[in-house]
Amino acid sequence: MGVALQKTLTLILFIVIGILLKKKIKTKQELHGIKALILSIALPATIFIALLKIEINQSLILLPFIALAANVLLFLGLKGIIKMMGVDVGNSKYRTLLLMLPSLAPGLSCFPFLTEYLGEQSLAIAALADVGNKVFVLIILYAVAMHWYFKQVHKVNPYIETKNTKIKKLLKSLISEPINMILLIALSMLCLGMNVDSLPIFLQNSIVRLGMMMTPLVLMFIGIAVKINKNDFVEIFQILLSRSALAFGLSAVSLVVAPEGITTSLLLVLVVFPQSACSFWPFAHMTAINQLEEGTELKPTFDLNLGINLLAISLPFSTAIILTICSTGTYFANPITLVVIASVFLILAVIPNFFKKLNKVNSENDIKWISQLEKGHD
Repeated sequence: MGVALQKTLTLILFIVIGILLKKKIKTKQELHGIKALILSIALPATIFIALLKIEINQSLILLPFIALAANVLLFLGLKGIIKMMGVDVGNSKYRTLLLMLPSLAPGLSCFPFLTEYLGEQSLAIAALADVGNKVFVLIILYAVAMHWYFKQVHKVNPYIETKNTKIKKLLKSLISEPINMILLIALSMLCLGMNVDSLPIFLQNSIVRLGMMMTPLVLMFIGIAVKINKNDFVEIFQILLSRSALAFGLSAVSLVVAPEGITTSLLLVLVVFPQSACSFWPFAHMTAINQLEEGTELKPTFDLNLGINLLAISLPFSTAIILTICSTGTYFANPITLVVIASVFLILAVIPNFFKKLNKVNSENDIKWISQLEKGHD
């Protein structure tokens, strides 16, 4: 059994352990305790060490900006695709999908395979690109989530806040989040030429050990909190197919515009990276907003159950696709191949919803026809 496959099975096993722990975690307070441990300690420690280990190379300085642009394009493209999937714009389901789907978690679903199949250079490039993704999921998506929350508040009481108050609250919430504070500290240290070795040994060891808790805790939390029925699984699978289709389309464009002479392994990084699983960080933002809404008359801004189910299904879905890409050599390094796969995935995702709408329209027409027939008979 390959090393990459063993790592994948290890990650899935943590989710299974979480599912088995459902009976032990009986109250919301216990679940909130695990969540607080992840968001306030384990996740910030992981981010801090990961950022400080990055070596800035002048020739690769554009990679974070390219990754950030890919996130933004995914966000914009998914707006239309989610509508095509039959989701009503502006409800909690729409906001949840639009916040979660453009995010990427390469550390869990992408990096192990890059290391095993494409080597350390590919991993280093992907890690540098992930800085742009981190900025998107930690800062931009947080701002988007808070904007939606304030819109919900404004609906209940249009006079509750002025624009200036909203901006101040947003900035205060943004800075006070442990994850964002750590991100600012780490980036400041990098700008000053410092790295992980600049820290005292005891501090390095402490932060590294705290960060080691992150992956098991996140995956077990997903297993504990997940509640999936058959209909949810089918719908989420179709949504992830459409997300993957859009990612393959963006990768096809990247391969076309890539400079000549670029190695096949680096081309495959452009294909693999956007196929990473959905990130836990947008779910963390949604959870924080959900806590602000507790005890108020506000309608939920997000659907947390959908968010956790999306995380649970996204990980095995993405790892299966990434494992396929990495294990087939140069097959996926062809833009035409990617366009064909993207088209097939999008058709498979959208067609079932088209037939659902058609059946719904036919049913409504049948009801109207029967109603008119009964009136005529009377």
